[in-house]
Amino acid sequence: MWRVMLVEDDERLASLVSEYLGGYEFQVDVVPRGDLALAHFQATEPQLVVLDLSLPGVDGLVVCRQIRERSAVPILILTAREDAFDEVSGLEQGADDFVNKPVQPRVLLARLRALARRGGAAVPAGASSDLVIGRLRISRENHAVYWGEEAVALNQPEYKLLLALSEAAGQVMSRNDLLLRMRGLEFDGLDRSIDNGVSRLRRKFDDARGEKIKTVWGEGYLLSPSAWE
Repeated sequence: MWRVMLVEDDERLASLVSEYLGGYEFQVDVVPRGDLALAHFQATEPQLVVLDLSLPGVDGLVVCRQIRERSAVPILILTAREDAFDEVSGLEQGADDFVNKPVQPRVLLARLRALARRGGAAVPAGASSDLVIGRLRISRENHAVYWGEEAVALNQPEYKLLLALSEAAGQVMSRNDLLLRMRGLEFDGLDRSIDNGVSRLRRKFDDARGEKIKTVWGEGYLLSPSAWE
């Protein structure tokens, strides 16, 4: 079961979504106000977040930013707002997907399943969810990333890329390998998402010289374990 935090003040819609998703592989917690969302998130550590924008207490974009500053958990924005500015703002604040209301339940289900797959499989009970390389710590359970004692805000693609590189630390990963791990797609020779993602990770981990994540020309990228000490 995937635990979902649904932040939605429309009681009828929240009930319908909860009932529908509850018939599949999702357990839904409903939070009716934006100013209650962060505390609930920290207390329950859901694996997915569905977030309305027009919320009492605190706007949904603020909630999105608050969560993203603490975790790489997948966030789907579900809103009646149709302004493209809101979609761009949501993605800039760290959302992974954006869906306009009204939405067919089966479409929402498909979107959440896609985010869940991209977020990685659940960690077996009793197993450690943390991957530690020097001062880098990645929590597979709540998709949080830490550099020393500081949390590092990553969006879902950045988290998946870092996790893929870290799980193969010391080994060269081609763009094709990374795309298959992250999205189940093969490299077409034109996709720049891996290169762009590596550039963003280097900026966030002060790796301008490419020592932590090395470029292996003609082959791909390698995460160097010794550089993370």
